[in-house]
Amino acid sequence: MVTPSQKELEVKLELAPEGLSTLKRIPLIRALRAAPRRAREVSVYFDTDKHKLRKKGLMLRVRRIGNRYIQTIKSTGSSGPFARDEWEFEIAGEQPDLSLAGGTALEPLANDKLRRRLKPLFETRVQRTVYPLADNGHAIALTVDRGTIDTGSRSLPLCEIELELERGEVAELFDVARELSHALPAQLALKSKSERGYELIDDVRNAPVKSAPVELAAGTSAREACQIIGRACLRQIIGNEPALADGHPEGVHQMRVALRRLRVAMSLFADILGDAQTAAIKSELRWLAGELTPARELEVLMQHVVRRVRQRHAHRGGMLSLSRELAERHEAALTRAQNAVTSARFRALTLEVAAWLETGQWTVPQDDLVRDRADISVEGPAVEQLTRRWRKVRKKGKAFARLDARSRHKLRIQAKKLRYAAEFFASLFPSKRAAKRREKFLTVLERLQDALGDLNDIVVHENLITAVGVRQRRSSPKRAFAAGLLTGREDARVDSAMAAATEAYADLAKIKPFWR
Repeated sequence: MVTPSQKELEVKLELAPEGLSTLKRIPLIRALRAAPRRAREVSVYFDTDKHKLRKKGLMLRVRRIGNRYIQTIKSTGSSGPFARDEWEFEIAGEQPDLSLAGGTALEPLANDKLRRRLKPLFETRVQRTVYPLADNGHAIALTVDRGTIDTGSRSLPLCEIELELERGEVAELFDVARELSHALPAQLALKSKSERGYELIDDVRNAPVKSAPVELAAGTSAREACQIIGRACLRQIIGNEPALADGHPEGVHQMRVALRRLRVAMSLFADILGDAQTAAIKSELRWLAGELTPARELEVLMQHVVRRVRQRHAHRGGMLSLSRELAERHEAALTRAQNAVTSARFRALTLEVAAWLETGQWTVPQDDLVRDRADISVEGPAVEQLTRRWRKVRKKGKAFARLDARSRHKLRIQAKKLRYAAEFFASLFPSKRAAKRREKFLTVLERLQDALGDLNDIVVHENLITAVGVRQRRSSPKRAFAAGLLTGREDARVDSAMAAATEAYADLAKIKPFWR
């Protein structure tokens, strides 16, 4: 049996096994007339020692169902986490048959060398239950997988709900996902089983996730570019939930980075994102950023100021009590951030962002002008945005020495937006000259951003220290003195940070834009 290439459209939800206890009581499931289909499945995933297939965005597995063996090839391509190209073949045994790779995404790699180097890397063993949902012209397979991912040396429990569109509109997938997420503590999952298997091999589960490069092909429409960038940002947001929930400080930082990147992306495409649904998403993103910010600010204060000063002045009266209270505030702020990302509101937000990216109002605008803007190639808008934001930074930076703290903070935000825009649109300017200029541009821009960040941290830190060390009723002269030691350290950094920012701006002003 050979299944021709088809686009797999799927939304995946992840939850703890005990969360499934109420599944059968959901009206959607109770209304089913057809009995669910159940089977035990073992899937073995193949790749080389150097993970050649993974690096090419490919997945190769052999699944055993009873006495049958099904070989599956998948390719993520540029379609995002909800759509994958898929090819399935029934084969004779448990080893992959590369002679069937013709016409698939694996074909360019399928040679004798690859055949010799392929090996089983990990397997999944699941009890699969499929509930067929069909109504009003749509058909969705609701699949519950419970089991394990096993590498031989490590294993991981698995509990997922997959919604695969068999017939109908993609929006209907998200409608069903909403109904399930309202009834179950289920989180949108963007990682496939194969991705989780590779993470288990690399032992990087729950590790903080940094932003990944965005690839925009020439001729990509503004609409598609917005979706591609947004998906990358959403993946980073969801990817840092485990690290943040575990209390990893870098998880807080990287999720905040992802939120800022998504909000910048929305500002870059503001001329095609003027609908009420987008405004609601923005509001929820601001809420989440607000829940995370205190934890990050206090983490930086504790790591870079309090602990260093306390080591030198531990004997000073008031230092111990002041640092202890700041530590307690940091712990409370971290708990607040953890509560936010493990809440139903966060789960709803990530699902709504995904639905907005794939099927939102903005993707089918009624206004002809907005539709035309969304259809044009993104190269033109990219040049326009980069030029406009570059001019803003240069203009405000000319008066840098005269800027107050508030204005410096605004310049920092503008520099950050310019940097993210440059990273998002980098692949649209692939020439060697552009690449060389871009590397230099981003390096200097990062220096400016870091220096401005230091200046902003100084202001934030002084406010936090003063609030705890001086304005509390129980403040004593010793406690106030300890606060003075902390703020004094920050004051001493102002001149060097100002010098670094001034130098970085001077270097940035000399660089030729890489997009011209």
